[in-house]
Amino acid sequence: MRDILQYYGAGAAVLASLLVSLNLGRIWTGTAMAIFVSSSLALIVWGFLNPDSEGIGWQNVILLVINAIGVWRYLIVGRKKPDISPSGSV
Repeated sequence: MRDILQYYGAGAAVLASLLVSLNLGRIWTGTAMAIFVSSSLALIVWGFLNPDSEGIGWQNVILLVINAIGVWRYLIVGRKKPDISPSGSV
């Protein structure tokens, strides 16, 4: 089980990084952030199950917060439309 968590966490992080680097748009970036969340969760569990890997666990606790902000930003809130004044200026 530990090996599955370790390799899933690493593989998911690589896939998410690839999606972000391709710059395919807001939805794809948000999907990558959700994959990062699952990667962080797997690596948190793996890190705290292995006594010598607690540093990875704590690192991924912080990354989980950052990734959750990314999910919120890209998938939940989305992009706000600019406020257009009656004079036509933005």
